[in-house]
Amino acid sequence: QVQLVESGGGSVQAGGSLRLSCAVSGYTISSNCVAWFRQAPGKEHEAVARIGRSRIPTYTDSVKGRFTISKDNAQNTLHLQMNSLQPEDTAMYYCAADKREYGCSARKDEYDYWGQGTQVTVSS
Repeated sequence: QVQLVESGGGSVQAGGSLRLSCAVSGYTISSNCVAWFRQAPGKEHEAVARIGRSRIPTYTDSVKGRFTISKDNAQNTLHLQMNSLQPEDTAMYYCAADKREYGCSARKDEYDYWGQGTQVTVSS
């Protein structure tokens, strides 16, 4: 059984930092696409960052230079370091895993496994 469990969300002031983690069991992330999505109230899911077998990350424009996605293969854990947080980053953040190795998609419906989400709230 595949499980993804996020942690690390919370409330911070603008300019602050948070580090999200996603512990994965029943599925090896090292060779496959994994991603962080977020969903703000009333909005669609947005692919914030994704990374596959190549280990070359892709970010949505609004977080480039502020967020960093990384894989800890030894711990089978995905991380998202978020710096210079802004109120518009407020959302529920989800980790997701896909069986493909390359060409990691930004589409929510192409991911097979999902965590339960962790809330990030940034105040001005």
